[in-house]
Amino acid sequence: MLQALREKSSGWVATVILGLLIVPFALFGIGDYMTGRMENYAAKIKTPPGWWQSAPSIWPLSRLWDEEEISLQDFRIRLDIERNQARQAQGEQFDSRAFESAENKRRILEMMVDERLAQIAAREAGVVIPDELVRRSIQSYPQFQVDGKFNAQRYQAMLSGANPPMTPRMFESNVRDDLLTVALTGTLARSAFISKPYGERLVSMLLEKRDVAVVHVRPTPDDGEVSDADIKAWYKAHADDYQSAETVTLEYVEVNAANLPEPTTDEAQLRARYEGQKARFGTAEQRLVSHILIEADATAGADAQKAAQEKAAKLAAEARAGADFAALAKANSADAGSAQNGGDLGWLERNGLMVKPFEDAVFAADGVAIVGPVKSDFGWHVIQVREVRSGTTRSFEEVREELAREELATGRERAYNELLGALVDELLKNPAGFAEAAAKHGLGVQKATLVKGAGEGILALPAVQREAFSDSRIQSGGVSDPVNISADHSVLLRVVAHQPQQPLVLDKVRDAVIAAVRAERTSKAAEKTATDIAAAVRKGEALSAQAAAVGAEVQDMPGMMRHLPILTADAMKAIFSAPKPTDSAPSAGQVAMPDGSWIAFQIKAVHDGKDDQTMPPAEREMLRQQLATGSGNQAAMGLIAQKRKQSQIVVAESQL
Repeated sequence: MLQALREKSSGWVATVILGLLIVPFALFGIGDYMTGRMENYAAKIKTPPGWWQSAPSIWPLSRLWDEEEISLQDFRIRLDIERNQARQAQGEQFDSRAFESAENKRRILEMMVDERLAQIAAREAGVVIPDELVRRSIQSYPQFQVDGKFNAQRYQAMLSGANPPMTPRMFESNVRDDLLTVALTGTLARSAFISKPYGERLVSMLLEKRDVAVVHVRPTPDDGEVSDADIKAWYKAHADDYQSAETVTLEYVEVNAANLPEPTTDEAQLRARYEGQKARFGTAEQRLVSHILIEADATAGADAQKAAQEKAAKLAAEARAGADFAALAKANSADAGSAQNGGDLGWLERNGLMVKPFEDAVFAADGVAIVGPVKSDFGWHVIQVREVRSGTTRSFEEVREELAREELATGRERAYNELLGALVDELLKNPAGFAEAAAKHGLGVQKATLVKGAGEGILALPAVQREAFSDSRIQSGGVSDPVNISADHSVLLRVVAHQPQQPLVLDKVRDAVIAAVRAERTSKAAEKTATDIAAAVRKGEALSAQAAAVGAEVQDMPGMMRHLPILTADAMKAIFSAPKPTDSAPSAGQVAMPDGSWIAFQIKAVHDGKDDQTMPPAEREMLRQQLATGSGNQAAMGLIAQKRKQSQIVVAESQL
């Protein structure tokens, strides 16, 4: 039997089958078949090569396509940033569940994809972000400044305290990416223009004025009989409007740092804090620096490196011999950002903004000196240290009160976190021991019945309401995670009883139904009156006579402009959508107002914006430029949209 099997498996058919099986295993690995594939990215972007934008995506030409990934780490960092910004902007209205929805995460990822596509387009266009631009950008950030000037200690401290912490090199890379993102699209937006005739037409539309007469038709109270049939029909059609309020009965515990004993501090703690953060209380040494760059990047061959080094050494010798350094830089430096300024880099600190070999050489110099040649990834530098400012440090006595306040705040925060952490740990071990865990730490369990959408104090806060009425709290009956009221104030709660919304029987809401039916009647009556008035005006009858017939007054509104919100947005849209009046065809219309009333209007006259002489020519031109900028922004968005069409974007949905 084995011999027969061997003979059958050694034929040409078996060889072909085996060969076909080897190909996929060789390309993808047997592990993919056994365990499946797990994406380790949030999105993957494949684009045709810059030198062949029309390259087809079919294999094997698809191998020529460039591929970039948005890593899971980058996506999660961006998600944290967006979450913090939303929480700060929305305050108590922030809804964590809505933020964590798949739709919102996808929106944020799509933003990151657009940014990456903008970077790709910029690189394909030959855009390069010089180091000097990155450095100036970082130094312009207000959060890194003290008294309006860049502060290296503050810069380092904020990067170290970021979540997650960052090194200066990492932050520099992010800034470079941000600058690259807007390099092409921003230039496109700023350089856009619209033709003068088209621009004038848009300006004329914005400056168009309309003289309008308005009659406000207010609903007349309806006190007529409402039949049982009407009552039942309304109640059935609007059953969702007649529901009892949803309620929960809560047990909750507050943890508030303000209610904790004030921590004590001693001199040793303050001195230890001072020594550990001494750099905060002084200014770092600064050096005024210029340089000349002889370009030779890491890929340059040995001959090119040697030639660059020799040229840099020659320039350094000339500078040491008394030659004008600024003139040498203008004539020889490959750093476009500083060459025109004589190589001036301004005041530098040892903060990692410059490449390490360059920075080390600057601060190793013995005061004012010519240094170099110095090798970096960009080439060979000749450095001129023009001036030195020594660093200063405030004494412990000068900052003692500041340290004491910080130590007190730190101690209070530590005590709050320790108490909250201990309480949460005990509840994780024994979820049923809510009261016991609270009592152990001197905290009381409070009880309340909460109506959805109502409440007092902390129970009225949206975050507490969302947690109290969440499905997880209602269904499990377990204790919630801490709900943050403020930075050092939290509440833990659990639902002990739940009363869902229930339909209210008709007998209990009969009066409300009758009132709703009458309100509907009055609104429809007002709509009919406004419609009849507009129809009569279009037939040539006077608006004033129509208004008098219904006991209303005509209000003249001359010079209405479409961008001035004199009435509601719907009303302004209806007025400026109405046709221009003629002697044979008056223009009129009607529109509903938010309070259930209606207005009937007549367009008395239309004044073309091109005839407007009230706006000075300079302002008119500025408005045209603003419209051109808007057109440029649309062009930039169009560039990204076109880049999307040319690309293949794969989203790892399972990772969102």
